[in-house]
Amino acid sequence: QMQLLESGGGLVQAGGSLRLSCSVSGTIFRINVMGWYRQALGKQRELVASITSVGNTNFADSVKDRFRISRDNAKNTAYLQMNSLKPEEKGVYYCNADFFGAGREIWGQGTSGTVSS
Repeated sequence: QMQLLESGGGLVQAGGSLRLSCSVSGTIFRINVMGWYRQALGKQRELVASITSVGNTNFADSVKDRFRISRDNAKNTAYLQMNSLKPEEKGVYYCNADFFGAGREIWGQGTSGTVSS
């Protein structure tokens, strides 16, 4: 059974950094795109950053100068380095992965990031 496990959330002060990790297990399919999404309380989930299997990246405009996304294909793991965090960026961060040839995607359970002002 494919599973996705996130880690690395926590509490930081404004201007601080967090590094999130997302690992996929139990898959026989090669991973296509891995992405990080944020959902603030009472708001819709929105894309923060994504990365393809060959390293092409995409960022929300509000984070592109401060966040970095990377992945280790051998470990089926993606990382999101978040720097200069702002209070409005607190929320639950979810990882998503889709797969070549599988016709499905999976979501993690989310990891909470809190930024105090």
